[in-house]
Amino acid sequence: MATINTVATDRAPKAIGPYSQAIVTNGLVYTAGQVALDPKSGDLVGSAVADQTEQVLKNLTAVLAAAGSSLGQVVKTTVYLADMGDFAAMNEVYARHFGGHRPARSTVAAAALPKGARVEIDAVAVQG
Repeated sequence: MATINTVATDRAPKAIGPYSQAIVTNGLVYTAGQVALDPKSGDLVGSAVADQTEQVLKNLTAVLAAAGSSLGQVVKTTVYLADMGDFAAMNEVYARHFGGHRPARSTVAAAALPKGARVEIDAVAVQG
C-alpha cells in the first residue's frame, strides 16, 4: 500500500476548506489549487490577473518547496481563469516563472473562483 503524506506550510495560504495544500505519494506531489491569497493575512492580492498570477506562483512555489519539489520538477499544471480574456497576461507571468521548463498544461475557463480570484493554478510535480 502506498504511503500518503500531507504537506502544510505557513509560506502559503492555509486551506480554505477541508483539503490539504498538497499530498505526496509514490514520489509525486499533487498540489491543491492556489489562488492569490496572501499567506499572512488571507486577503486576495491584486486585482489584475498578472498581479494575481505572480502571487499564485509564489504560493505554489512555497507548497512545492515544503513537499521537497520545485517549479522545475512540475510535470503538469491546470490553470483556471475567470475570464479567458486574461489568458495572455497570465501566460506572460507563467512563462517567466517556469523559464525554459515547459510542463504539460491545461487552461480552463471557470464560471467563478474562490474569493473572487481571477486565476487559480494546481500542479503535479516529481518529488526530490
